[in-house]
Amino acid sequence: MLPGCHIKGVSPRWSVIVHGGFLSPARERQVAVVLEIRAALTEAVSAAGAILDRGGPGMDAVEAAVIILEDCPQFDAGRGSALNADGNVEMDAAIMRGQDLGAGAVAGVTRVRNPIRAARAVLERSSHVMLQGVGADRFARQQELDEEALSYFVTDRMREHLHAVRQQDAQVKHDMGTVGCVVRDAAGQIAAGTSTGGITNKLPGRVGDSPLIGAGTYADSRQCGVSCTGQGEYFIRVAAAHTVCALMEMRRLDLDTAVEQVIRQRLAAVGGKGGLIALDAAGTLVARANMPGLVFAAQQADAAGITAFDEG
Repeated sequence: MLPGCHIKGVSPRWSVIVHGGFLSPARERQVAVVLEIRAALTEAVSAAGAILDRGGPGMDAVEAAVIILEDCPQFDAGRGSALNADGNVEMDAAIMRGQDLGAGAVAGVTRVRNPIRAARAVLERSSHVMLQGVGADRFARQQELDEEALSYFVTDRMREHLHAVRQQDAQVKHDMGTVGCVVRDAAGQIAAGTSTGGITNKLPGRVGDSPLIGAGTYADSRQCGVSCTGQGEYFIRVAAAHTVCALMEMRRLDLDTAVEQVIRQRLAAVGGKGGLIALDAAGTLVARANMPGLVFAAQQADAAGITAFDEG
């Protein structure tokens, strides 16, 4: 059965959903790995929910959730990022503010501990939307963001994964761990963020969908917020994240139908595999994928209190 959820609360004060990409069948059988992933997702969604519950802005909630997932070595983001063909880490991230379509992104960063913080700094402390490579690393350093040595990011798991991919071991090829968060805060504003190490054995300099506004990340408080995960080249080709919002605005589709059309029709039509999380202006939550293994968690709050939802 393909993973997914559609959660419509009763006028929720706020909503949050996070994802940790996909687990391969091999890793799903590792109890300790699954427990660590569940704990990180729960911590991330709870951290975002705590900020939202005290009336904090959605951008703070997104950043807090993604940082927790970037710090967990079980995901392909921050610590534990995929290794490129040279055996190095190149990380991407984006964050978007739905009330004014403000956005910031970085691509190919190599030293900043939490790329989502660098993406937010681009939005709030520069006149640009995206910085990449050496320039992005320099900017993060100028903003005094925490840095780490390469050894912090590179894990034994990803070294083994690189070796397996080079040996064309099909069993590990679908273990994609991009992370993301989408929220609607108590003021009704939507924000979204995504962070990734990309794909194992990628060519140095490759950039996927995650930091590209409209491809892997998008937020418009009038319509919806989206964070994608999967084979980035295909999400770029169908402008997946923005297309969900466009279908809602132009064709008046509800969130669930718009997501279905993007994931199981448009993405699948070009051969793409993956999924996304999203929420709309009413706080409705959706997670959908066209392949097994998507992991996610969500919370909503209404007058009766906070409700947590299990991950896929």
